[in-house]
Amino acid sequence: MNVVVDSSGWIEFFVDGPDAKWFGRAIHDASDLVVPSIAVLEVYRYVLRQRGRQDALQAAATMRQGRVVDLDEGLAIEAAELGASLKLPLADSVIYATALASEAELWTQDSDFEGLESVRFRAKRHAP
Repeated sequence: MNVVVDSSGWIEFFVDGPDAKWFGRAIHDASDLVVPSIAVLEVYRYVLRQRGRQDALQAAATMRQGRVVDLDEGLAIEAAELGASLKLPLADSVIYATALASEAELWTQDSDFEGLESVRFRAKRHAP
C-alpha cells in the first residue's frame, strides 16, 4: 500500500522525536513512499532553520528516496476543493489531495487530519 507521511511526521523522524520510530516504519519502505513536493518545502525550511543547510539537504535527499509528486493544476484544484470542504490549511490540503490521488494512507500527527478517510493519525507525544 502506498504511504504519504505528513510534514509533521517527517520532522518528527528527522529530530528523533518520541514517535520517530513509528514514522520510520513508513519512511524506510521507499518503494511505497509517496512524497508531496510541498512536504519537501515544509521540511527543508524547518530543518534549515533549526539545523542548517547541510542537514536540510540531507533531509531532502532522504525524502527524494520516495516518489516525489509535484503539484500540478489538477492536484491544485483537488486540493482547493478538499481544503474548502474540510477546512484544511493550504499545505495540508495539498498533502491530503496527494495521498488520495495516490491511493495512499496518510501517516500524521497533525490533528487537522484526525478522523479523515485513509489517515493513520497518532497524537503528538512530548519527550519525557
